[in-house]
Amino acid sequence: MKILWLDLNSSYAHSSLALPALHAQTATNESIEWEIVSATINENIGMVTNSIYHHQPNIIAATNWLFNHEQLLHILSRAKTLLPDCCIALGGPEFLGDNEAFLRKNSFVNCVFRGEGEEVFPKWIEIWDDSRKWNTITGLCYLDQSHNYQDNGIARVMDFAHLKAPEKSCFFNWSKPFVQLETTRGCFNTCAFCVSGGEKPVRTLSIDTIRERLILIHRKGIKNVRVLDRTFNYNNKRAKELLNLFLEFSPDICFHLEIHPALLSDELKQELARLPKGLLHLEAGIQSLKEAVLEKSRRIGRLADALNGLKYLCSLNNTVTHADLIAGLPLYHLPEIFDDVHTLAEYGAGEIQLESLKLLPGTEMRRRAEELGIRYSPLPPYEVLQTREITVDGLQTARFLSRLLDGYYNTPAWQSITRTLMLENKHFLSDFLNHLINIGLIDQPLSLERRGMILYDFCKKNYPDYQTKVSIAWIEAGMSLKKIPAEKVKTKRQLPPKNWTIIYGEYKESLRLCYLPMHQDEEQGFWFGYESEIQKAEPVFKAKS
Repeated sequence: MKILWLDLNSSYAHSSLALPALHAQTATNESIEWEIVSATINENIGMVTNSIYHHQPNIIAATNWLFNHEQLLHILSRAKTLLPDCCIALGGPEFLGDNEAFLRKNSFVNCVFRGEGEEVFPKWIEIWDDSRKWNTITGLCYLDQSHNYQDNGIARVMDFAHLKAPEKSCFFNWSKPFVQLETTRGCFNTCAFCVSGGEKPVRTLSIDTIRERLILIHRKGIKNVRVLDRTFNYNNKRAKELLNLFLEFSPDICFHLEIHPALLSDELKQELARLPKGLLHLEAGIQSLKEAVLEKSRRIGRLADALNGLKYLCSLNNTVTHADLIAGLPLYHLPEIFDDVHTLAEYGAGEIQLESLKLLPGTEMRRRAEELGIRYSPLPPYEVLQTREITVDGLQTARFLSRLLDGYYNTPAWQSITRTLMLENKHFLSDFLNHLINIGLIDQPLSLERRGMILYDFCKKNYPDYQTKVSIAWIEAGMSLKKIPAEKVKTKRQLPPKNWTIIYGEYKESLRLCYLPMHQDEEQGFWFGYESEIQKAEPVFKAKS
């Protein structure tokens, strides 16, 4: 019997854990022949279908999620037409809700799994060709021979620690920029917008087990590990143990963690502060800085504690803290979103991610959408289109604001100057956003250089006091000194002044100097030094006269 896994991802940087997780549980079954077709959602669906056809599988299996949904169904419908006797089985977060309408609409799909599949999928394989026995498989949803909908509930792996590790599978992909390591199943929190909000109980792996898996990951030369733990610090004692474990792999591996800022104990704060720089990249799920919004979203944790914790995390100079906001949450108004972005910038958040709320299948907020006054797209990715508090245009503005943040605040070259402009000028964010919208570039992909030129031109006309600061950011980003943002820079035969204050680097006579005057009299300004012997665009020396 041949199973073909269709591995359809949004890009080649991403890789699903589903295949290696399922294959690891069945690897000893010699009666199963596994094949894989890997592709991205941007590839030609005809070519992907052709690859599937030539494998002639008995079963086609795949994970269905927000961003591969449409392309996946196009491919599978074609594959079923060419291979009418094959059985198509799907799983993933798309099936955490009621699946009857999906199965009736997409009759080429034979069944879908709701929940965690490592234990039930191998059982289903044993009876896949006899649908009369499918009622014995927990979590399986399907239309029986009489075309009646059968729903076998939800599958939960209660003995999570005894599953065979995905890394043991020959299908585990070691070629990606990062790997995912699931250390916990379930979530203690009850967020109404999250598919993990109802996953109880929380099940964990032992520290020793995680160490064994990290040793293998380290041997493979992996530099970045995304720890799949919905709230890393829900248990501060365990969080401390994990941090000590991660230290064992410093400086070779950087760990990406989700952390709840409201649950930071003083002891854990001290542990975080002593870690070496680069060990952690923290994602702080804050969602909103408004108490009423968080309460309506059923997120556990006092806002005051969350703000104090977030401020502390952002103050750490040994890690980057990524803060999330969600536009479209009930009771969340557009002006409040702008206010929250300003507050996060004031805290010094390393990244500010503003996303639109998506009402995912199986979530409480989707079930209560009408009651909460939320209108959302019926098709993936199910984004919210309007609420009682935010209009259609308001949500579009929030989406544009997200683009601005990604292009400027979340880009190291422009972050410092963008933060300065935001914090020192109340209306800068809205002014600059309106400018990008008016010139038709807010939704266009822009190079790092183009973004800098746009910011310089905008400040030159609207915020002239910051023109020099934008030029400094341009120079330190290694941009060309022949472009407009460096129009005031003097490069020819520059000799150092009698006195200057060194900001960074060490002056050597071999350095090639340039000078950026601050005022018309040219007596005060900034000096930058470049190594003449190496091809490095960024200056290695900076001083002020």
